[in-house]
Amino acid sequence: MTACRTAADHLRLALGLGCGLFFGSCAWIPQGDAPAEYLEPPEIHETLSEVTSRLQQWPEDRWWEQFGSPELNELITGALKDNPGLKQASARLRQAQSLVKVEGARLLPFLEADASLTYERISQHGVFAALNQEVAGIKIMYGIINPLSFRYEFDFWGKNRAMLEAALGHAAAEEAERAEVRLRLTTGIARAYFRGQALQQQLNVVKAMVGIRRDLKKLAETRFQLGLDNDQPVKIAVADYEAAFKRQAAIRDQLDVQRHLLARLAGKGPDEAAHLFAKPQVTVPRQIPAPDHLSMGLLVHRPDLAAALYRAHAASRLVKVAKTQFYPTIDLTGFVGFNALTLAKGTDKLANFLFSGQSFAYGLAPGLRMPWFEGGRLRGELGAQRAEYDAAVELYNDTLLDAMREVADSLSAWQTTGEMMASHKRLLASLGEDWRLAKVRLVNGLDDDREVLLHRHPVLEQEYALRALESDQLVAAVDLIESLGGGYNNPDIEKRPTQKPS
Repeated sequence: MTACRTAADHLRLALGLGCGLFFGSCAWIPQGDAPAEYLEPPEIHETLSEVTSRLQQWPEDRWWEQFGSPELNELITGALKDNPGLKQASARLRQAQSLVKVEGARLLPFLEADASLTYERISQHGVFAALNQEVAGIKIMYGIINPLSFRYEFDFWGKNRAMLEAALGHAAAEEAERAEVRLRLTTGIARAYFRGQALQQQLNVVKAMVGIRRDLKKLAETRFQLGLDNDQPVKIAVADYEAAFKRQAAIRDQLDVQRHLLARLAGKGPDEAAHLFAKPQVTVPRQIPAPDHLSMGLLVHRPDLAAALYRAHAASRLVKVAKTQFYPTIDLTGFVGFNALTLAKGTDKLANFLFSGQSFAYGLAPGLRMPWFEGGRLRGELGAQRAEYDAAVELYNDTLLDAMREVADSLSAWQTTGEMMASHKRLLASLGEDWRLAKVRLVNGLDDDREVLLHRHPVLEQEYALRALESDQLVAAVDLIESLGGGYNNPDIEKRPTQKPS
């Protein structure tokens, strides 16, 4: 009776020590500083109140079609197929999706088969021969066939699940970043196209201005030859003509730069864009969708914000992975198969031995590994993951503030360029009236050709400026569309991020 009580006491003591060893490592996890907090989206009611024309919706996915330019549509369609940067983003997404499968496999048992055949001579001076003199120097054959071997790690602490969730977060971030690359690509093409189109129209205006300066130079030379004027007007006319000609060359160079940029963005060579802007046709949209409650909707509609949020979520899961390293690891391995050993001179019997019922073998091996002392490695890894999480959250906060600034800037630019366009058109109409009166005076013999040409030149100058203003307004429209996400929509994201590292 006493012996039984003593054995029970020993068993309870062993269980107590085992439990203490099993869970004792949990107390080693350092507390750490408070994790970073997600920034609440700031409101921009006053900024929105300044916009006089607004629709209650977000941009469409194929937003560029609202500009009514077949040439622009063709450029963007080709770029979405051939741009190397977009292809790289797609490759990174495929890589991240493949890593999700790798991490997901950790939650399942590993099943495999193995077989081996060993020929060996036992050393006469080895340890095994020293303990077993009768086998010294003999030659043996050893065969193993295990049609089923398995390994499985019990995920008691959620480490493997957290690694899978982190991989899913990285894959979702790559998908959002691909959408961001697509958005930057399409808006970059639209900006370059609108600037190139404006330069093409300005080039046509400057060619007309060069023609006026050429005509004025000829008139000045004629009057000098007739003795009506001295050579001073000729010098002035020549200088004006050369300045206009130089201006024409500079615009042509800028136009070539925009063509080359468009070809590069489309994934083509420079020659592919040589004939762009032959028939420029673009509709300036009267309204750009800019919905209310922008601060609440940007997370769902901005791919860069979504990517930053997914990165932060993945970092929070990696913090949990780092914490689980402080806990014991429990796994189970096993095998089912056949093994047999025979002398080398009886190798013809090995097959018979190996596949006989008496050679059947199996094994089961539970394992426990518990970290006692790692030299500060686990604490260092946990501290690094916590810092990475804080950095990811602050990157999200920084991206959010930049997004709000971009929306405010683009709304202001859209409103301002529209007002400037209206004012400039009134100015151009006034100068056009002066030119019309000059032509009437020419017909009535009150003025000569010089007055008509001189009144025509300011009109062309303002037409030149008008082309730049139209380009600025189109670019402002693209900026606003880009700041609103360009049609990106991710309904799986919560409007207010709340996840923290466990």
